[in-house]
Amino acid sequence: MSQDFLNHITETLGQIRAEGLYKNERMITSPQGGEITVGDKQVINLCANNYLGLADHPALIDAAKGAMEPKGFGMASVRFICGTQDIHRELEQKLAKFLNKDDAILFAACFDANGGLFEPLLGPEDAIISDSLNHASIIDGVRLCKAKRYRYMNNDMNDLEAWLKQAREDGARHIMIATDGVFSMDGYLANLPKIRELADKYDAIVMVDDCHATGFMGPNGAGTPDHFGVDVDILTGTLGKALGGAIGGYIAGPQPVIDLLRQRARPYLFSNSLPPSIVAAGLEAIRLVEEGSMLRAQLFGNAKYWRAGLEKLGFDLLPGEHPIIPVMLGEATLAQDMAAKLFDEGVYVSGFFFPVVPRGQARIRTQMNAALTKDELDRALAAFGKVGKELGVIS
Repeated sequence: MSQDFLNHITETLGQIRAEGLYKNERMITSPQGGEITVGDKQVINLCANNYLGLADHPALIDAAKGAMEPKGFGMASVRFICGTQDIHRELEQKLAKFLNKDDAILFAACFDANGGLFEPLLGPEDAIISDSLNHASIIDGVRLCKAKRYRYMNNDMNDLEAWLKQAREDGARHIMIATDGVFSMDGYLANLPKIRELADKYDAIVMVDDCHATGFMGPNGAGTPDHFGVDVDILTGTLGKALGGAIGGYIAGPQPVIDLLRQRARPYLFSNSLPPSIVAAGLEAIRLVEEGSMLRAQLFGNAKYWRAGLEKLGFDLLPGEHPIIPVMLGEATLAQDMAAKLFDEGVYVSGFFFPVVPRGQARIRTQMNAALTKDELDRALAAFGKVGKELGVIS
């Protein structure tokens, strides 16, 4: 490899470090959970997407183990060649029923689902109107599509309507509105009632990425449409957060849409099928969500308690009702310093900074889960109070 090229890469890495934007990874030596072990240090984990605490749940572990002997370890194939078992279709149909859709299609991850969604469904005659804070996977998926692209300011319904009018004036055949159900850096919910109203007014399709909502938002845990009591046309989501925390994504929607995606969605056609153990655990996760609301009640009880505790300490929080509760700090170096000092105090959090969030809006994104106890939350609050004062974040 060219030494000039390697020197260029090294310089880029040096610049990332100099700007305080370099991301470091810690090695976890225990299962994911409310408390985890990093090396030989036990810490309270406040930054996992493990909303319902299912990542180390015995029922999911048993389901995964139980699937491997009769179904094998891996599929070694894509779905349309020889990679489809009966449990793959069982999970797709279970997801569709849970989400009140005709059918669903599985992907290796929701990043792949979003990456494969737009190009098969929309062409140059069509338009996509995307929220400015949508997840990177939506952005990348839209880039792969030949449809005209418009972007509206985050959750700004007046701006969305202006672009809907523009798309119609530009002669768009079909219009798709694409949005996250929950904007994961802020914990804000998309205004789905108004989006649905505008979509109906301008004959548009509504697509929602519900990764940070499926399993716990809404009275049935079926996500942001369930929370708001509105219908959306296409839902994408993941098994990698509340539904067990492993891997796997999906698209759920009308039967013709799912059928066409099976024929033309490139990440589906050219990626191995999900392994049987993941599929079996996904089925068990949905069963646990459908059979009771205790985990959801614990999750939101923890979120309410944690938010109140941070507010009492004097931290600058973004408002919201979601278990994502960001602590705003401003500068990337401050976010990294605070995360490091909290780790020393036995609390695992991560600093978020550019390019994940805009410059000057660095934060520590805390996330609640149902596995956390009140004692753990109290210990974490004490650590936040101590470190916050040391760094001058609070008085």
